[in-house]
Amino acid sequence: MLNINKKSQDGTLYYYLEGRLDTTTAPELEKDLGENLDGADTLIWDFEKLEYISSAGLRVLLGAQKKMSKQGEMKVTNVNEVVMEIFDVTGFSDILTIE
Repeated sequence: MLNINKKSQDGTLYYYLEGRLDTTTAPELEKDLGENLDGADTLIWDFEKLEYISSAGLRVLLGAQKKMSKQGEMKVTNVNEVVMEIFDVTGFSDILTIE
């Protein structure tokens, strides 16, 4: 299960994810991003409560990164050890801006 909370403020779109971003939940997030990314200068992910991310979730992040590189910037914040290890193993720690 994945809870998606978001807010938009001054051209910045914030996504707060809670739970698991996997094959089951990634399509919902991808659809939500498709409806909300246009016009955003900055996309900030807050992964404080994200427990797990699968390859399907990584694909959604990569798609968001590609789109945001054309219209602004994307940052990932509050990454826990479990998710950071996945980023390190897959090389995403070199692709993403992680704070």
